[in-house]
Amino acid sequence: MSDTSSLHLPVASSAMIQTDSSKLFPDDRRALEQAVRALEHTNLATRLATLVGRQLGSLSRFLPMGVSGLVNRAAEKAIGAALSVALGSLQKQKKPMRNSRLVHRAMAAASGAAGGLFGLSSLAVELPVSTVIILRAIADIARDEGEDLTDPAVALACLEVFALGAHEAGDDFTDSGYFATRGLLAKTVSEASRYAVQRGAADGAAPAMIRLVSQIGARFGIVVSEKLAAQAVPIVGAAGGAAVNYAFVEHFQSIAFGHFTVRRLEKVYGTDVVQAEYRKLHSEYMLTAAA
Repeated sequence: MSDTSSLHLPVASSAMIQTDSSKLFPDDRRALEQAVRALEHTNLATRLATLVGRQLGSLSRFLPMGVSGLVNRAAEKAIGAALSVALGSLQKQKKPMRNSRLVHRAMAAASGAAGGLFGLSSLAVELPVSTVIILRAIADIARDEGEDLTDPAVALACLEVFALGAHEAGDDFTDSGYFATRGLLAKTVSEASRYAVQRGAADGAAPAMIRLVSQIGARFGIVVSEKLAAQAVPIVGAAGGAAVNYAFVEHFQSIAFGHFTVRRLEKVYGTDVVQAEYRKLHSEYMLTAAA
């Protein structure tokens, strides 16, 4: 996938002409189309299957028995580390570094090389490092879309990206998976944001924060399992581990682009208008894909 920076489109001015079929200005509708593709029609499993030349289902046999508990604990620990950064140093991050999106991918690839070389034993160390790197990449995209990183609600919206694009086995989404996941997280994110504003600092032991870490960590763990399955292939090794992590960060950059594009447009047109247009675009895409 190309760098998401090339996908960024500015908010349309009032001088632009709207299409008859949409309440959004043309440039904004095109940006929303790109967001729908990123959030609903791309996934890490497909990227990784292309990378290692096998379907993800066939990769699961390379994982040791009972690995899911270890993955879930590591994912929750990684989200906990990211929460501290989100409500701490992330809010002091004034400007992105030059070519930051490529730099973040390279940094994540380097940490993934250790995961490919040492395998499952390195997960507890490597995953928090990769997750914080990815969080900073997400924050750069949020800033590009007009978000204020000093706002705790925005910092938590960055963290929310780790839960998007991954569905649990019991999910029964008949419509948009993106809005369904946002809905599931909404109450927890709101409580955590309110707590952060009142206290002015992150407290990982606060009930609201514990619930947030647990809820996001559970969904993040699904994607981590996919990454781990690809890294466990014997032919992957250190170089392959770096490539897997590169795809891992690129995946979340794509999700972040979609998420913060939707949030930007909601501020301009209102939530109901954007959600209705999003669902229409999603349905059109599904019909085209089925034809």
